[in-house]
Amino acid sequence: MAKQDPEIYYVPEKSRKPILMALAMFLTVFGAATTINHMSGTAIFPIGGYILFAGLVLFVTIMFLWFRTAIMENLAGLNNEQVKQSYVLGMSWFIFSEVMFFFGFFFALAYVRNFAVPWLGGEADLLGTMRQSTHDILWNGLVTQWPLMETPQQAVGGASQQLIANNGEFIGPHASMSFPGWLGLFTWLPLWNTVVLLTSSFTVHIAHLHLKNNDRNKLTVWLGITVLLGITFILLQYIEYHEAYNQYGLTLQSGIYGTTFFMLTGFHGFHVIMGTVILLVMWLRSTIAGHFSPSNHFGFEAASWYWHFVDVVWVCLFIFVYIL
Repeated sequence: MAKQDPEIYYVPEKSRKPILMALAMFLTVFGAATTINHMSGTAIFPIGGYILFAGLVLFVTIMFLWFRTAIMENLAGLNNEQVKQSYVLGMSWFIFSEVMFFFGFFFALAYVRNFAVPWLGGEADLLGTMRQSTHDILWNGLVTQWPLMETPQQAVGGASQQLIANNGEFIGPHASMSFPGWLGLFTWLPLWNTVVLLTSSFTVHIAHLHLKNNDRNKLTVWLGITVLLGITFILLQYIEYHEAYNQYGLTLQSGIYGTTFFMLTGFHGFHVIMGTVILLVMWLRSTIAGHFSPSNHFGFEAASWYWHFVDVVWVCLFIFVYIL
């Protein structure tokens, strides 16, 4: 008996979408970096803002068209098991790249807290002489602590007393976003953000189970609850940022504590927004278009993987940024 030919792997037609997506990502990152670098009291809307906006619009447009093409190919029956396996591998590598992305930020936070700030504060170890000289000559008066409530510039008497190049005024926050103590626990927004996000991880899992059981009504309900919880988290984080800026004095210009805080929580918040939009699209596909079946629902499954990943990152943020 002759050996059967292997299953034919569907190869899509040529497309400009990958190169356009790369361009969109470049514009978005370049625009965001330019906008942050030009933030000042007089620059109302620098050119970096226009570049950022153009990059985001192009990014969302290409993503919509690209995903629409992939969905249509799947509905047409062009995605065989080999193609579906490639989607699984692709999503797995994407989440792994995101893990490495956040690992870099967490490592930066660990370096600042355990090496950079102690060095500037004059703490001694194997390089004690060099660190003591750095503290005495450049940042005399800086006290090692975390969160760093007084910037090195403030410790030496302000920008006019700074011996190295001055890049502006940097004033530490009035208060931190850290654990407020047991008496203030139930009014602490990060705690409620944690409750909301962990609950949403549970609800999306319940929705996945109902999809496997072909119970579309319960799928719609539980997935809708997950989307609402995601929106709730975004609103709570907006309130937290507003409180940090207006009541605590914690901004991007309040030293390394403000920078690391907004870098980590801001990038995570962006991922929550993306995850919420993805889950909303899954909800619309299920309720309006009737997509997904117990045996063919990788789009939903990939979205749930991404959401669980976002939840795990937040738990790490809650521990290392807010508590420790």
